[in-house]
Amino acid sequence: MKAVIQRVQSASVVVGGETVAEIGRGILVLLGVEKGDDEARADWLAEKIVNLRIFSDEAGKMNLSLLDRGGSLLVVSQFTLAGNCAKGRRPSFDTAASPDEGNRLYEYFVAAAKRYGMPVATGIFQADMRVSLANDGPVTFVLEK
Repeated sequence: MKAVIQRVQSASVVVGGETVAEIGRGILVLLGVEKGDDEARADWLAEKIVNLRIFSDEAGKMNLSLLDRGGSLLVVSQFTLAGNCAKGRRPSFDTAASPDEGNRLYEYFVAAAKRYGMPVATGIFQADMRVSLANDGPVTFVLEK
């Protein structure tokens, strides 16, 4: 399971010209599910993201987590994170989970994140989405489990 996380001032998802999700200050999570991923990996990743100290304290140091600071998560499924670009010019998606399994673990991850008591917004699995964000910092990390 892979996630690109970005600390944001705001983020939103538009599908078919309609805003389907938006958050203010918080974290945008682009989530990729691969073959072999399971609930334990999703739980680990959710716990890591909400507790990762990437928000500034009063001294300006990255010392506060999303739970400490308050804020929201926006979780967007990102199939292309499973893409392998090592050979040739066209990505291979051999490691990507099947759509059914990908959706199941995506939904499981969202439920795991909600257990921490913060607002969690989502994109629409397999939709053609327009994701907008105001990256805060910029602060971006890649997490993999």
